Amino acid sequence: MDTTTLGLRERKKAETRQAVHEAALRLTVEHGFDGVTVEAIADAANISRRTFSNYFAGKEDALLYGEEERFRQLVARVRQQPSGLTAWQAMRATISEMYQEMGTLDRDWAIRTRLAKKHPALLARQLASHADLERELAQAIADRPAPARPRVLAAAFLGALRLATHQWIEEEEARSLAEIGDEILDEVSRAFS
Repeated sequence: MDTTTLGLRERKKAETRQAVHEAALRLTVEHGFDGVTVEAIADAANISRRTFSNYFAGKEDALLYGEEERFRQLVARVRQQPSGLTAWQAMRATISEMYQEMGTLDRDWAIRTRLAKKHPALLARQLASHADLERELAQAIADRPAPARPRVLAAAFLGALRLATHQWIEEEEARSLAEIGDEILDEVSRAFS
């Protein structure tokens, strides 16, 4: 098979996943989690119910897709950091790069995401996703020098990022997410010193 065709196919799949995710977020904010069906999400994304099922197991997965993609990117980038960095340095370098690339975040996205996560089934799915991410991140830093066990560092790092996001929303963008994230990560870093 031609690599150009494969690249196009993969791009189209990624675009479809993103369209379904965005439709799920928008509909959940407009109608509430219980007021949204998989069929409604599929219609809003202009795909069939069957196509939806090819991409996501349920509406929870569609809603959390964007967050999980950022998590996968974070772990992959930590693995790519230079081998001479400590575990904490590799994670900090990665998030600094990601903050720079994100630029100014769309606050509406953050609010939609926060609203969507108020449902218990969605929260349970998110917690399972966070536990998986914590394990993957711990594995990604396991061979690097660290002042604590990899799982402890991964949990502290991810907890700091979640806290930074919540604080950024509460402060109504008075400061950038990167500034708040750096402040909280610095504080956590001092705890390991």
